[in-house]
Amino acid sequence: MFVVTGATGNVGRPLVQALAKAGAEVTAVSRRAADADLPAGVRHVQADLADAASLKPALDGAEAVFLLIPDNEVDLYAVLDVVKAAGVRRIVLLTSQGTGTRPRSASHGPARVFEDAVRASGLDWTILRPSGFASNAFWWAEPIRAHRTVVAPFADVRLPVIDPADIAEVAAAVLRDESHAGQTYVLTGPELSSVRERTRVIADALGARIEFVEQSRADAAAQLRQIMPEEIAEGTLDILGEPTPAEQEVSPDVEKVLGRPARTFAAWAERNVAAFR
Repeated sequence: MFVVTGATGNVGRPLVQALAKAGAEVTAVSRRAADADLPAGVRHVQADLADAASLKPALDGAEAVFLLIPDNEVDLYAVLDVVKAAGVRRIVLLTSQGTGTRPRSASHGPARVFEDAVRASGLDWTILRPSGFASNAFWWAEPIRAHRTVVAPFADVRLPVIDPADIAEVAAAVLRDESHAGQTYVLTGPELSSVRERTRVIADALGARIEFVEQSRADAAAQLRQIMPEEIAEGTLDILGEPTPAEQEVSPDVEKVLGRPARTFAAWAERNVAAFR
């Protein structure tokens, strides 16, 4: 049986669906009550990783756990103690590409601590480090619907954004196959693209013109600080505006695990075009 934390999120939801489709026994864990659209046969447990003991009911009979740490307030050592006490043998941890490329930054340093804790836990582990999510384009949905406009910083900086569905499928494969133990996978899309180019892709999917307006870093920072701590906002903008060479590389790891190329941003846009209508 596989336990998926963060089961209602951008990665957790399609991960639960992928495991259930493969015929696996799945327990979905989230802080909120169970969604009506969980696949048939999936058990739901309401738990909060900030209260490690609340995870105990989800772990009975679990072979492996997918861990998504929602914030730095979680005591990962307490979570790992609960996981080990339940007899779980394997952990799949989702962090981010920046954990490897910017391990000393205020925004990514805590995730590196999480990775080190999992590696030292005595459990079999696999770590997934995705690049920026294609689904971050949902931030533009309301202004596209209302004004056919996208406002974003760093218009022409190109990055290999990844479809969260690919992250989920890699996680499902890794959970089901013990041979991935001890691996750290960097997960990116198959190509580099800029926010200006991604705006055009969404416009093509809609069959409509969308105006792109480049935003200053200061304005973008002020906007991000409304929804995240300042150090996270600044770290995010550092990657978006001044990526390292490693952050602009297309990784082969999605294809290595799944045996097929990662999905393009255009494929993501076509699948989600209704959100922008």
